[in-house]
Amino acid sequence: MIRIRPILAAAALVLAAPAAGVEPDEILDDPALESRARALEETLRCVVCQSQSLAESNAPLAKDMRLILRERLVAGDTDEEVVAYLVDRYGEYVLLKPRVKPATLALWAAPFLALLAGAAAAFLYVRRRKPAPPAPLKPEEEEAVRALLEGRE
Repeated sequence: MIRIRPILAAAALVLAAPAAGVEPDEILDDPALESRARALEETLRCVVCQSQSLAESNAPLAKDMRLILRERLVAGDTDEEVVAYLVDRYGEYVLLKPRVKPATLALWAAPFLALLAGAAAAFLYVRRRKPAPPAPLKPEEEEAVRALLEGRE
């Protein structure tokens, strides 16, 4: 028999956890601006959290960054201008998807290089595991095989 109370307690804990970092006092009145803000929050990183987007983070600094983002949108900045402003203020680390440039080339190439290295290692491993050709038979073994094939023992 399934005990329902532990399941209900676990469900209550999961539902009680905050679903997103955006608080009601941050939401803009203009739905178009709010949707732009939400989309931008998904591409920007909270600088105090470990790889959480601004939308996911509940950190006080993330709230400040969300408010700055919305202020810039209300002021009429484009999405690119808002991102540029936040990058100027907090650095490249604020971007969840770093820009491709010489300084980040190794970061972008690393997954492909790791894939190639893994494929090369697998190829070499399989190539080395091929069985060696059988050693030639000794004369007495050849005679025993002939005898078996001819039906004599």
